[in-house]
Amino acid sequence: MIATKKFISEQLSEEFVVSNTDKIDLLNKSVSYFKDSDEYVLEEFSDSIFQSDEIKESFNKFTNNEFQDSFAISDQAVKKQTKYFKSVIKLDKNFSVYVHGDKDKIENGTAEKGRRYYKLCYVSES
Repeated sequence: MIATKKFISEQLSEEFVVSNTDKIDLLNKSVSYFKDSDEYVLEEFSDSIFQSDEIKESFNKFTNNEFQDSFAISDQAVKKQTKYFKSVIKLDKNFSVYVHGDKDKIENGTAEKGRRYYKLCYVSES
């Protein structure tokens, strides 16, 4: 999980154009994979997380056989590591957007005067 977080946080932006919402979505998908699976299988993991073959190849190079192609997943280790995964988009100095779900409900854009914005869509308030 740590290697995935490091890849998404550091390496991915250097090689590809990726928005913060896409990064958070990838992190959330990777956490879900570890929570829902009993065993980590590198090829299965990269297929379920990364859509692009180029990104999968980059991830495989980044991990560079850092760990085995498959191993059993420990629920305790997953729980411990998930607290370090941030799903926050920090905007300027005074706004933070917490993303814990569907990234399709967030739109990113640029207004007429060049100011950037996020548009948040939701079904109901809680």
